[in-house]
Amino acid sequence: MTQQYPIGTPGKPWSSAEKKAWLSAQSKQRDYGNDVVRRIDHLRELFQVETYGELAYAEHTYPLFIVRSQPWRDDLPTALVTGGVHGYETSGVHGALYFLETEAVNHLARFNLVVAPCISPWGYETINRWNPDAIDPNRSFVVNSPAQECALLMKYLAAQNIQPDVHIDLHETTDTDNSEFRPALAARDGTTNDNWNIPDGFYLVADSQRSAPEFQRAIIEQVKPVTHIAPADEHGCLIGAPMVQEGVIEYDAQPLGLCMGMTQARFVTTTEVYPDSPNTNPVECVDAQVAAVRGALEFAGQQR
Repeated sequence: MTQQYPIGTPGKPWSSAEKKAWLSAQSKQRDYGNDVVRRIDHLRELFQVETYGELAYAEHTYPLFIVRSQPWRDDLPTALVTGGVHGYETSGVHGALYFLETEAVNHLARFNLVVAPCISPWGYETINRWNPDAIDPNRSFVVNSPAQECALLMKYLAAQNIQPDVHIDLHETTDTDNSEFRPALAARDGTTNDNWNIPDGFYLVADSQRSAPEFQRAIIEQVKPVTHIAPADEHGCLIGAPMVQEGVIEYDAQPLGLCMGMTQARFVTTTEVYPDSPNTNPVECVDAQVAAVRGALEFAGQQR
């Protein structure tokens, strides 16, 4: 199924004029300060909270926060949790925060924890996949990244010499992927859009270069009691990729500029929940993200 996007000319990539037109159509729909920063502030008694940069866009600036273990223990491996790479994916942001508020203390004996709850606050506020420059952060974790969101986080990790053993990146797949974001992508790039089947349920995207099947399976098993796992489509796929085991597909993360490809972590995965399913709700989606982090850390902790 193809869908015409209201900005641009079919078959012609956007110029700066079309990007400005797209940006002018965006508006604030929720508040990063109230929804995210306020909750981070409440964590300061238990964790070290650092500002690792500030996003500066035309009319807005957004401080970016890392929440990490205190004290830091050099004898422990490090686990990185990232949320809100795509700001519109709500349970990624709130799952990272809820993990910090509830489960994180249970893992401090085994791991140094580093959590970036909301990497794309402008995307969070405007419910967008892209940043204001019409750049997808989750295709921009590359050297000399064109996305401030990615460049600032990578710079911080390098400066702090943080080399995670585990990295869990929290995402969603939503109906708006087909109604808005994939048509916008095709319009921006001057290509033809073909919508994909949205998986109904939770699934994981593993890095094909570090697939770790038992690690992925342990996460799926932890999530099963919380929410349903997405079944494969009639072609044995999820979002066009072959399902390699129950609820798991694989991408080659680093060449695609995916967040899960930015470190050399031994155990890495990207979570995906489907908040638009009639079989779930927002609370369950957040709980599924927390369960995924728990499953990842419990498995990785047993491998030492």
